[in-house]
Amino acid sequence: MRVLAVLMAGGAGTRLTVLSDKRAKPAVPFAGKYRIIDFTLSNCVNSGIYDVAVLTQYRPHSLNTHIGIGKPWDLDRLRGGVHLRQPYQHDASDFDWYRGTADAVRQNLDFIEEKDADLVLILSGDHIYKMDYQPMIDYHVQKGADLTVGVMEVPLEETDRFGIMTVNKNMRVTEFHEKPKDRDKGTLASMGIYIFSSDILIERLSESGQERIDFGQHIIPDMIQRDKVFAYAFEGYWVDVGTIQSFWETNLAMTNPETDGGLKLHDPNWVIHTRDQERPPVKLGPQAQVINSLISNGCVVRGYVEHSVLSPGVYVSPGAVVKDSVIISDTWIGPGAVVDKAIIDENVVIGAGTFLGYGDDWTINHRMPDKLNTGITVVGAGAQIPGGITIGRNVLIHSGVLESDFPGTDIPSGETV
Repeated sequence: MRVLAVLMAGGAGTRLTVLSDKRAKPAVPFAGKYRIIDFTLSNCVNSGIYDVAVLTQYRPHSLNTHIGIGKPWDLDRLRGGVHLRQPYQHDASDFDWYRGTADAVRQNLDFIEEKDADLVLILSGDHIYKMDYQPMIDYHVQKGADLTVGVMEVPLEETDRFGIMTVNKNMRVTEFHEKPKDRDKGTLASMGIYIFSSDILIERLSESGQERIDFGQHIIPDMIQRDKVFAYAFEGYWVDVGTIQSFWETNLAMTNPETDGGLKLHDPNWVIHTRDQERPPVKLGPQAQVINSLISNGCVVRGYVEHSVLSPGVYVSPGAVVKDSVIISDTWIGPGAVVDKAIIDENVVIGAGTFLGYGDDWTINHRMPDKLNTGITVVGAGAQIPGGITIGRNVLIHSGVLESDFPGTDIPSGETV
């Protein structure tokens, strides 16, 4: 049974604000040394699937550089391998960006036909989870399914975030509701994991009109009426880190020394592969204190770090304090600076004595009230923050801002720089 995996990795991830300014969401760093897409790629190779296409679109450079020829995932072999696919012009009058999940796959049907696979496994490249796809593949074959959808139970109050399935006693899907506003459709949510029999996938996408661009909204509801569509229940760890709050809390859950937040990063039987940076070992200074944190290679800690995640190359100066924060690569935190409940992107400079994430004022961000409302302050890549200033909660500091861009020594909660 030949399986081709197709990873959807073109999303902009706008809910992550400045973290996805210059990179696609699947390329955003996670848990120190990893990128979000590492988890889906590792699931593929750990499941024995070595023929993988990655469909990219939004700001693909960082993602392309990270994946390369796929060597860290053992995807640089002669059989199969990884294929990076971007939208391209088919002829002089035919070019369009991917407009949805189904449209992205439709634009690559020639590639899928070339591969001559029996099954096409369609995956999202922007979720954090560990899953062996082989039992789901076996289930699809046993059911004689045309399409199998991976599903999991979600809390009733979160059903409006997902596609919700209704199934009969044999797990055949009878109804599908995309992000229903009414909470009476059940709690069985689509994980964005689909197994299609190749001939049915090619037929349904070839016959559907250009306006039918999304699997959840268009293709799956139609197939439920015409084809054999089954749900496969998954009970393991799976998280969508598409919001600032979810990204922050899922990262920090990894610092739990007993459970890794439920993901178990240290499981030798299911290794999460990544492109490692050549960095020296972690260095701890004589005054360093590190409590329940992930510290990546190349970091130098001379201050205090608690319940935080540090990506490679972060420098914490003497007297500096980092608490409840996610600090991405090569950020420099100056002497006496305090960083509390923040997400800081790469190559940021935080001046000496600055307080970032300060006080009990939890005013939501005025410009992004739907994205920054839980007290987390976010700093974009390459920002230079002057020393001796105080920055409140729910503050957004854009990528590349300079010291001269700050209007004063006090940035109140909810402001944007």
